[in-house]
Amino acid sequence: MTVNQYPRFQENRALDVICLGRLAVDLYAEQVGARLEDVHSFSKYLGGSSGNIAFGTARLGLKSSMLTRVGDDHMGRFLTQTLSNEGCDVSHVAVDPHRLTALVLLGIKDRDTFPLVFYRENCADMAVSEDDFSESYIASSKSLLITGTHLSNPDVLRTSLRALQYARKHDVKTVLDIDYRPVLWGLTGQADGETRYIASVAVSARLQQVLGNFDLIVGTEEEIQIAGGTSNIVDALKAIRNVTAATIVLKRGADGCNVFEHNIPDLLPPVYPTFKVQVFNVLGAGDAFMSGLLKGWIDGRDWEQSCRLANACGALVVSRHGCAPAMPTPTELEYFFSRDNNRANLEKDALLHRLHRVSRKRRELENIFVFAFDHRSQLIDLAEQVDVGLEKISELKSLFVEAVKASEQKYRHCFGENDAIGILADERLGQDALNEATGRGWWIGRPVELPGSMPIEFEYGRSVGSNLSHWPNEHIAKCLVYYDVDQPAPVRDEQEAQMMSLYHATQISGHDLLLEIIPPQDDTKSRDEQIIRAIARLYEIGVSPDWWKIEALSSDGWQALNELVNRNDPYCKGVVLLGLAAPLQSIAKSFEIAAQWPLCKGFTVGRSIFHEPSKAWLEKTITDEQLKVLVRKNFEFLFDAWLAARSGQEGERKCH
Repeated sequence: MTVNQYPRFQENRALDVICLGRLAVDLYAEQVGARLEDVHSFSKYLGGSSGNIAFGTARLGLKSSMLTRVGDDHMGRFLTQTLSNEGCDVSHVAVDPHRLTALVLLGIKDRDTFPLVFYRENCADMAVSEDDFSESYIASSKSLLITGTHLSNPDVLRTSLRALQYARKHDVKTVLDIDYRPVLWGLTGQADGETRYIASVAVSARLQQVLGNFDLIVGTEEEIQIAGGTSNIVDALKAIRNVTAATIVLKRGADGCNVFEHNIPDLLPPVYPTFKVQVFNVLGAGDAFMSGLLKGWIDGRDWEQSCRLANACGALVVSRHGCAPAMPTPTELEYFFSRDNNRANLEKDALLHRLHRVSRKRRELENIFVFAFDHRSQLIDLAEQVDVGLEKISELKSLFVEAVKASEQKYRHCFGENDAIGILADERLGQDALNEATGRGWWIGRPVELPGSMPIEFEYGRSVGSNLSHWPNEHIAKCLVYYDVDQPAPVRDEQEAQMMSLYHATQISGHDLLLEIIPPQDDTKSRDEQIIRAIARLYEIGVSPDWWKIEALSSDGWQALNELVNRNDPYCKGVVLLGLAAPLQSIAKSFEIAAQWPLCKGFTVGRSIFHEPSKAWLEKTITDEQLKVLVRKNFEFLFDAWLAARSGQEGERKCH
């Protein structure tokens, strides 16, 4: 890497970049090729040029901060949480009690047509005020980025100029993304968000009034033309140079980009080349370019290296659906650069898609305490034994959730940020329980397999992906498979085909996958051997679930599994232990070995916790409260046993 000879940024600043400007919700049409009039479903993403850049730079490892407003509404909370989860500082995302968060509807009609409609009438981010930040906040950053939309309105212009004043005073490098949208300057009909260029003397004059406040100016050819006030690109660049000494970066789409640090030549020089990829969606590519450019610039790379990084980010995003969620990670970029010239069809690159999914920032869990009551056939049998209707099972599972809530409250002081309580519950008999548990930050798994099926069948037919599309994002697809490498070939092949189908469905839907592997009994092999061979085989055929659920192993078994997982899937989130209706003492005993391995995250146990209390409750020999007390006693026994085993304190919880 070539590094700039002289540092351009103040050292020891808490932030790398503050992004002032648009933050909105993008509602992206899922029906590619359709007119917006014909679209019937949308995906919800973080959007807005400044928001995308704050998100993208955070994903690339910069310390970014967002300066804007959102409404006191569900969409505003979604945006703030999304930025925060990516590592972006949101301390200066103000909540506006009088305005709603902005929305944008976007479509992908074809490779050249991307209809979009801005819903920004009196929206929250256009009300950001000088009162929303202090001089010390601006001074805490190496750079300040402003996007052009926030120069279009007198109030936000005044706010932007105040931020620029503070930045210039404290040697904070200033960046303008021209981000020209004629509709946001009132130059088109309100529904015409797709038009990218309309000449306007007034807009050109407004931009030229402020260009002298910036150290770096970035724009497409159309944006440079509007900033320069002429349709001739060289003359526009010269007009910009007449009012500012800023470095100018000219984005030229599929051709690459130019960088002008000094005088503008009469002929455009050769570009820093971009990467030839198949375009799927151009929306958001400019924000990805800016994210990569800022990463290189702030890290001290020269312009060639910074533009290479920027062009790579843009190339990856044009191959994907969405803006912010399409932003690449450093791991993806490393893989992308390693491919040399073989980058034409990124849409079809399965490994790149997987890296995009698994190399993002995520919560790395250390301890998981899960009460599993996704049982269907066992509870149906129990209900039939005591002659009660299936509606009682639904009621029973809702009581289980109440018990877990009480246990969470009791153990809250034990939890670290990487600990989680959770449930396994089904939608067929436990939809109310799932609804109550969702949104609490719990670890929530739900089954997809038809109970007892072998070869495996899915609960709602072969099209498991159609079912996943209706699930909350936080739910984990759990699949129990009676599987062994030495099963008869027709059975094994069907099992593997179904698991592969489920794996690909979760890769598309974005849900985590938990594979529960239970080999059939075979006295000629050890359970360790059966389980490890099964997992090795699944890795071999390309199935890499986020989680494994297995029986307890011996010390040698855990060693072998640890090596297997690390070798095949360093992004695996971990292993959880099942119970198989074993006595609680036996399960607790197995923790003593399992808890020594960081790969094992905890337990997901069911019948050992609920069977006897449930039978008594269904027989009406105990009350609701007594049921909850009994299942809590069993659940918390395992809770304590895991904590004791994990901490190495025999019979004692680490939180005591």
